[in-house]
Parts: sequence; structure tokens; C-alpha cells
Amino acid sequence: MSDTLLKDLMWFKRRPAAWALAFGLGMAAAQADAAAVDRAAPACALQGMADGKALHLQQFKNQVVYVDFWASWCGPCMQSFPFMNELQRQHGAQGLQVVAVNLDEDAADAQAFLTKARPGFAVAADPSRQCAKDFAVEAMPSSFLIDRQGKLRYIHKGFRSGEVDELQGVLKQLLAEPASL
Repeated sequence: MSDTLLKDLMWFKRRPAAWALAFGLGMAAAQADAAAVDRAAPACALQGMADGKALHLQQFKNQVVYVDFWASWCGPCMQSFPFMNELQRQHGAQGLQVVAVNLDEDAADAQAFLTKARPGFAVAADPSRQCAKDFAVEAMPSSFLIDRQGKLRYIHKGFRSGEVDELQGVLKQLLAEPASL
């Protein structure tokens, strides 16, 4: 995530009405970014928010990983957490691991959000924002599907309940693919 983009996102954080307007007008439209997929997913080192232990995306080898970047001030992020809980509940036994990556400046804001959202999946912090930069996060929330071989296969910007069927279709396809040997 560029420093300019981060400043822009922080500007929206302080102006919820502007965020809602920009999101509603389609800023960072929720769509797959075909140019960025089919490449190795970034190797991120994160910090687990529940226990403070290191969390590496590579530890989920041979699993399909749904990586979601979020922040406490993002309204659509709060809407996406029940969806991610349901994904983890429905598909965890098939090899899905949801990892939500927080980008808040203040950890207390993130903790307050998590108290309300009650995630049933891995939640990590990216205090340096290096992982967000490596994934080229452009919107909140931004979701990335990584296949069992560690390749980035799908990017989704934003969250709208009307678009979950497409995402679930891609997820089911990836879960049906064999793990690497």
C-alpha cells in the first residue's frame, strides 16, 4: 500500500460520510483484478491479535486461504465479518482458512471492533503495513483468495452482499482442486 493511498484511506477514516459516498459511487469497485492474479501470493509475516504470536501465510500450505484486509472504521468491513465466519464454518473442514488482517493505527480500535464482530477465524495485525503493500491493497475491505499451491487466484475489492455468490463460486472451485504433493 503506497503512503499516498494510506493517507487517503486515513482521510476517509476521519470523514465517514465521504467514505460512504465514495464507496457508494464505486470507488475501488468490487471486482476481480485479473492482471494481478495467477502469481505467487506474497509471503507475509503478521502478528496474531489473539495471542501476539507470529502468523505466516505460508503456514497454511495445502489450504485455500481467504485473506481479508480490514479496519475498524470501515462500515463494509463490519458487514463482511459474518460472511467470513460463515465461510470458515462451512468450508474449514474442506481446507479453507480465513485470515483477517487489520490495518488500524490504534490496536484498541481493532480490539473494540473484534469484540462486536466475534470472528471464528484467524485475525492478525500488520503494524508495518508491509503485507498490505505486498498485496497492493487499494480499498477496504480487500479480499484475496490463495489456492493450495500458494498462488493468488482471486481479488475482490469492497464488500457487497449481492456479490457473495461469485466469490463462493470461485472458493468452491479452489477447494475442489487437489493439494500439492
